[in-house]
Amino acid sequence: MTLILSSAPIKKKISKELKAECKVLASKGIIPYLKVILVGSNPASIIYTNNKKIYCEKIGARCDIVRLDENVDSSVFLTTVKQINEDLAVDGCIIQLPLPKHLAHLNDGKLINQSKDVDGFHPENIYALLSNQLSDKHFISCTPKGIVTLLQEYQISVYKKRVAIIGRSMIVGKPLAFLLTNLNATVTLCHSQTPNISDITKNCDIIVSAVGVANLIDKTFLSGEKNQIIIDVGMNTDTYGQLCGDVDFEEVQNQVLAISPVPGGVGPMTIISLAQNLLQASKNRVSL
Repeated sequence: MTLILSSAPIKKKISKELKAECKVLASKGIIPYLKVILVGSNPASIIYTNNKKIYCEKIGARCDIVRLDENVDSSVFLTTVKQINEDLAVDGCIIQLPLPKHLAHLNDGKLINQSKDVDGFHPENIYALLSNQLSDKHFISCTPKGIVTLLQEYQISVYKKRVAIIGRSMIVGKPLAFLLTNLNATVTLCHSQTPNISDITKNCDIIVSAVGVANLIDKTFLSGEKNQIIIDVGMNTDTYGQLCGDVDFEEVQNQVLAISPVPGGVGPMTIISLAQNLLQASKNRVSL
């Protein structure tokens, strides 16, 4: 029987741990504090930011959403970021992506101070990941971190496993490739210019899809031996307007050893990872 890699039991377990950590910090006069910069009114972005706020407050942290107009001047945007960077009470800050076109040229990875970059996009955090020199002072990108936590909690080792990652974004694909490589997996990073991707995935132990194309991955991508693991990072809508992943779940779920569902798989793990990073930032502030 296929193992469904649901995040629900993991979320329950880790949330309990995070609540306990928040209580310890509160006893020292520290309330973990996150600010999320939201530009415009993209419906998906509003949902994502609200979910982050709800979860942070659930575990005892503080989260404020800084809302800016869609057409906000770049100088106002940059001043807002600067003020948050300089605010000693704020532990973490994230810029909700995507940004509108007139701000898209800004290097969001460099805008947030490394010590507050709980999204893990700052060059120092990226270099620590690439060089396998991560410490408590560094932050791992939330979705890759969540994926690894999901696998670990289900006792799925990536050691010496062959992994195909489909999608080369700086948010998921690239950092995940290095994170898994650091854990001694052998990773093939596939993308839109990779020929015959299914020839690669058929020979892999683990397949991670993060391309944002509904139901792209079907049984033609599989080995047919029912011994593979699929991690679906996609958050899409199908022709009926229903939330779905990159994987045709109904077609492949009985053809693999384990699979993460959408919803209820990687998505919640990303928010959990953000909260873990935020609390680590708070602990770092206490130790200064």
